Amino acid sequence: MTAPTPFDALPDSARRVAQLLHERGHDKGVVMLPETGKTSAEAAAGLGCSVAQIAKSILFRRRADDAPVLVVASGANRVDERKVAAQVGEIGRADAKFVRDNTGYAIGGVCPIGHLVEPVTLIDADLLALDSLWAAAGHPHAVFNLSPQELVALTGAPVADVALREPA
Repeated sequence: MTAPTPFDALPDSARRVAQLLHERGHDKGVVMLPETGKTSAEAAAGLGCSVAQIAKSILFRRRADDAPVLVVASGANRVDERKVAAQVGEIGRADAKFVRDNTGYAIGGVCPIGHLVEPVTLIDADLLALDSLWAAAGHPHAVFNLSPQELVALTGAPVADVALREPA
């Protein structure tokens, strides 16, 4: 497994995530990738894992009240916005400013936890079939390892079918 980066060598946003993980009893540290992990494919290549093991955080804006809606999905899946809307209400795309203002993170580094505004969150059911996941840790180069069960426990979010499935 990839070795964690020393706490004092982390960028501020990743250090904030590392501290939060520590406070919540998560014993695996934050890892800084030499190359960006902005896309699931880039992160998977840098970690030597499958794209499915990347737990990507995608933020939407709920139209009714402008609430942030976070979907943590398998890197192998596209999110079906209709399925998400059926769970949380009509949603729209979130621009970079909305993402930063509500999460405190830049796009490409949005962590599943530690947001400035607590989002409505859904976890992709497909993630539960995997043994190990990697999620963004507050910075486009920062990630942390966890199990699907740890992801559910850390977020307190329900598990839902959010994957876009093409008709056969």
